[in-house]
Amino acid sequence: MKQPQSQSHQQPYQKLQHKLAILADAAKYDASCASSGSIKRDSSNGTGIGSTSGGMGICHSYTPDGRCVSLLKILLTNFCIYDCQYCVNRLSSAVERARFQVDEVIKLTLDFYKRNYIEGLFLSSGIIQSSDYTMEQLVSVAKDLREKHDFRGYIHLKTIPEASPELLQQAGLYADRLSINIELPSKAALSNLAPEKNPQTIHQSMAQLKEHIDESKEYRAKKSDIIISDAKSRKSKYIYSPAGQSTQMIVGADDSVDTKILTLSNHLYKRYDMRRVYYSAFSPIPFASKNLPTKSPPLMREHRLYQADWLLRFYGFDLNDIHSAAAPTHGMLDLDIDPKLAWALANRDVFPINVNKAPKELLLRIPGVGVRGVEKIIQARQFKALRLDDLKKLRISIKKVAHFVETADPNTELKHLDSVLLKQLFIDSKTEQLALF
Repeated sequence: MKQPQSQSHQQPYQKLQHKLAILADAAKYDASCASSGSIKRDSSNGTGIGSTSGGMGICHSYTPDGRCVSLLKILLTNFCIYDCQYCVNRLSSAVERARFQVDEVIKLTLDFYKRNYIEGLFLSSGIIQSSDYTMEQLVSVAKDLREKHDFRGYIHLKTIPEASPELLQQAGLYADRLSINIELPSKAALSNLAPEKNPQTIHQSMAQLKEHIDESKEYRAKKSDIIISDAKSRKSKYIYSPAGQSTQMIVGADDSVDTKILTLSNHLYKRYDMRRVYYSAFSPIPFASKNLPTKSPPLMREHRLYQADWLLRFYGFDLNDIHSAAAPTHGMLDLDIDPKLAWALANRDVFPINVNKAPKELLLRIPGVGVRGVEKIIQARQFKALRLDDLKKLRISIKKVAHFVETADPNTELKHLDSVLLKQLFIDSKTEQLALF
């Protein structure tokens, strides 16, 4: 019996929705995406579709209640020939499987964009058939979006380090950002939990991406008059992954301490000019291996790693400083206080810092003062000698700052600087604030 036409039309849509539910949920474990840092590209000239402006990097792929999202974050497939023990999509996992065709991902991306659900695409995949075959599929999605549909929105491709150098090079011609996940902070952990993955191959692929990105930057600096909004003329020599590359580390799946994790991050930033290292707290997964923890690490640990990461990138701290901050807790960042405060408590001889005379690099060491706060201090002190009340007017909270700074007026809070109870003072203050809510 022939089905009614309306019902037959609904079946492909329902199948696509079912795939979307599976493959969007499967992508949620990857944190290494944010739609920032790319070139400005839009369709204001009347051709093409989409733009890279206006997004805030929200990477939720789809919500049942119809809320707008920034990136459609999905896997091409959650089938995988690898058996990484920490991955919910590993070969031996009993999860429900699905696979998009290239044209289905393109249709979803364009349809979601036209409905104002998204501003771009984050696409990853399990490994099917081979690394090269899978990478070809990922590149085909991005290439067709750019060349056939003139899509101007943001595209982030998760690249496969075992794929051929030629495919990795092609990926950057169509993607705004590329990422290769380092996965785990130690070679021993990777060998134990993901024996099919080779750390050397991962680093080699990161180096290759950096080389192409650097070539692109150099060419664009020399050829600044090239019109880069024409997607059909994208060439590796002047547009290659303009938003750089990123990576992700899983935290808490092995016994690596925070200082080891941050040492690797620092290496990745310096050697490969990594745009971001994302830290993802290990989450127990269905059908988990006995080699994995049964509980997630505290989410505060992930937060502290991000804070320490910013100290390394934007505050002039080095690895010795991070080790100093984590020394009292044996290589782990203190969960009760932020890493800058932990460093200050371990190095009290540096304080108090005179806000009217200290250079920028010392002002950045003051707990409770951010980069913008330092800029405000430097600007304001050109016109007057700053007092504690002046710091308040600059919207700098002196509850923490007052214990570490010297100002133009007497500062009675400095009496606590050498006290063994100073750390507890901050913990008690935080507890009182939480109790108000």
